[in-house]
Amino acid sequence: MVDASSTFQDSLPVSSDDLLAQMREAGVEFELYEHIPLRTVEDAKTVQGAIVPDGPGRVNMKNFYLRDRKKRNHLVVLEQDREVDLKALGAQMGVAGLSFGSAERLMEFLGVRPGAVSPLAMVNGAQAGVQLWMDALVRDAEFVHAHPLVNDRTVAMRPGDLVALLDGWGADVSWLEL
Repeated sequence: MVDASSTFQDSLPVSSDDLLAQMREAGVEFELYEHIPLRTVEDAKTVQGAIVPDGPGRVNMKNFYLRDRKKRNHLVVLEQDREVDLKALGAQMGVAGLSFGSAERLMEFLGVRPGAVSPLAMVNGAQAGVQLWMDALVRDAEFVHAHPLVNDRTVAMRPGDLVALLDGWGADVSWLEL
């Protein structure tokens, strides 16, 4: 069975290895951590502090691929412990009828499988018209942690480097003050 781990990265539009090479070429400094596949925030918490550094200044994220009533695609990136009410989130975003996108659309628009969603998927999503929404805590962190298109790797990088990558891919970030 194909999963979101690096074992199957060659079946993605952009492999994790290619993304990491792009990041190095762009001069992005990052720390790379390899670990068991993580599908949920609860899974991620099992490696935080053990394999992936944790503590003040480091923001771990949860990511949602959503569609609105008008069938527009949104990637929402929040600090991992934020409570989420889709109706209230939609009101803040100025969109109605938010719901989770299917695994098929996730692959089509972001080029990843469930469990590997992250802002780095905008390497594919920017050209597919996905709107990116990020928690302002991400912008203010010392380091942010994200999956590089697979769920058995995590990169830690400075938020400014993440935003520069997103800009280079043509992704517009809308900041959420929560």
